[in-house]
Amino acid sequence: MEQEHFTERRSFKDRRQSVVDRRLGLDRRRGPGRRRTDDRKAAEEGQMSDEQFEFLMAIDEYKQKNARPFPTWTEVLEVIKALGYRKVAEPQSLQQFKKDHKPKRVSPRAKKEQAAVTK
Repeated sequence: MEQEHFTERRSFKDRRQSVVDRRLGLDRRRGPGRRRTDDRKAAEEGQMSDEQFEFLMAIDEYKQKNARPFPTWTEVLEVIKALGYRKVAEPQSLQQFKKDHKPKRVSPRAKKEQAAVTK
């Protein structure tokens, strides 16, 4: 049998050798291991207090151990009590927690309709 001879005409490198498997979840800047979650990142960057982060981690732990992706309010209260929180002060108005909401953006068409109604 006669052997066939061929010439490799491709001049580029095999790109598969340099591909990083993104499914591994590795962050190259942090080295091997798991990436930080958004919650942990927010806590480390000062966007979340230590108390908030502790509460968040306790809820996450509860959800994992009890296979409950959405705990009820009763279960959330149990987690809060397990963290050591107790009712010691008199109830207060929730007005102090009210956030300032920006006014809704109204489209030009809605403005025209509203003006027509008020005339």
